[in-house]
Amino acid sequence: MGHKEGTTANEAVAAEGEDIPPGAPESDRARRRRGRRRWVRRTALFLPVVLLLPLLSVLTALRINYTGDPADGTRTRNRDALWLGHAWVDGRKKDADVTALARRLRGTGIRDLYVHSGPLEHDGTLPESAYPRARWFIDAVHDKLPGIRVQAFLGDVLATEGPDGMRLDDSDTRAAVVRSARQVLETGYEGIHLDLEPMPSGDRDYLTLLDSLRRETRSRDARLSVAAHQIDPLPALHTVFGFFTDHPKWWSQEFFGRVARRVDQIAVMSYDTAQPLEGTYGGYVAQQTSLALEVTPASTDLLMGLPFYWESNFDHWGHAETVPAAVRGVRLGLSRTDADRARFGVALYIDFAATEADWRAYREDWVR
Repeated sequence: MGHKEGTTANEAVAAEGEDIPPGAPESDRARRRRGRRRWVRRTALFLPVVLLLPLLSVLTALRINYTGDPADGTRTRNRDALWLGHAWVDGRKKDADVTALARRLRGTGIRDLYVHSGPLEHDGTLPESAYPRARWFIDAVHDKLPGIRVQAFLGDVLATEGPDGMRLDDSDTRAAVVRSARQVLETGYEGIHLDLEPMPSGDRDYLTLLDSLRRETRSRDARLSVAAHQIDPLPALHTVFGFFTDHPKWWSQEFFGRVARRVDQIAVMSYDTAQPLEGTYGGYVAQQTSLALEVTPASTDLLMGLPFYWESNFDHWGHAETVPAAVRGVRLGLSRTDADRARFGVALYIDFAATEADWRAYREDWVR
């Protein structure tokens, strides 16, 4: 703001916060002004350093985590999975497409296909019109790729960050989700793959739903799998992050383990990490792999997600989140934590966005 007409120099400075008595010598005023300017300059230089040091420390630690050689034998266990888009069950795909898919998958470690068959309605119901060609696709896969399971990939947005979405605290909604699972299993699917987001860590209603779904799938000799959030890379980070934002993003390691004990398969969505470099992204995946291995029971398949798509934004830098970096990170985490783990694999997200380079990296770095 400008000075009022007739205001003295001392009064103007005092109005801006300088405690200088009227009539102070000019030299004192000048000295104090210079001191204030020096303080502002030093703060401007020091503050970015204070903010950057923790970030640089984290990035350095992740890059170090990416070093070393994976152990021999840390390759596919033939328990990998592939997420498929909705086109496979809504009528857009034909016999020739299944033939091409079979050609693509032969000789890989892929055992499960998660084919998008929803989304679920917010009340948990699922119209049969959402997957009119499911029976055709399941039969075609069994014919051309015997031994590969087809699971119904079902999900919805949760009302955890806004007014719209599914509310798991409603018992009627949870019951409807179970009925929807029964409905698609009767169609011929061999499992349910559930993806509900954003899922806050510690959600008891989610655990209750999984218990109900597990009873349903077991009664039909089907699989229950889930897409899981990433695990806190630093202790209680989901709590700290949730304090400042409406999206806590991570799960505690303890909650991840509680989910893993309730399902047959758990697939970590180990992408969209905001990591700026291949080395830090690979180091992050290595850490996530180790954290997940530590709490996933030996009876549950643990799958680490691979980014079979390219984007470039703050959440997902395409030049950093690559399949080679992810696979190397997976192998390093496996090597350091449980190199002989049998029920382990990778999950490829997603078929319609994958490039030849993605498939080549998966085959050469993981399947080989």
